Amino acid sequence: MSQSANFNSTLPAELIAEIAECGFYPDLVTQTTQMGIGGQEPLDYLVQHEATFAGHELHRHLTVLIRTDRQLVICHVDEGEGGRPEALSTVECVALRAVDSVVVTRSLSDPEQLTSLSEAWLTIVWGAARRIDLGPASCEDPTCEADHGYTGVMQPDDITVRMSRQADGENARRLVAFGLRLQGAVG
Repeated sequence: MSQSANFNSTLPAELIAEIAECGFYPDLVTQTTQMGIGGQEPLDYLVQHEATFAGHELHRHLTVLIRTDRQLVICHVDEGEGGRPEALSTVECVALRAVDSVVVTRSLSDPEQLTSLSEAWLTIVWGAARRIDLGPASCEDPTCEADHGYTGVMQPDDITVRMSRQADGENARRLVAFGLRLQGAVG
């Protein structure tokens, strides 16, 4: 019996199957997800399995978003670096009342055909993290050699999930649907 067997009793069978289908430490992801929701009932969920390359190394990352009646539970499992079989597991719970913004963005390859979704982004903001993009400041005088310091933009950066039809198949549509339902839950 796997260690996660006693943790997955409240997760929907479809969610457990989707996690297992990703093939990325399914027992760890299932256990992490169960830890995040505790005894709450999952009302909605989204799973994203993402692989990125850094040089010659493959780095995998799995995110599970779960909406309960009062929380958004965000579970991340990241692969360890250096090719070792280790992983980092993180759970973040955000009260739905704390969510400031839910943004759903769609890219359509053929706007005349409303079914031509090629990519989708879901951005959720609750004020926990901000990103600062800095660059050298300048003035309008092209001959000026003075140091004007830096200028930048600070914007919320709590979580953004991106899925494409090419890489994620129908999950891009599921991302849009999840995002719209989340908008309704926090609105």
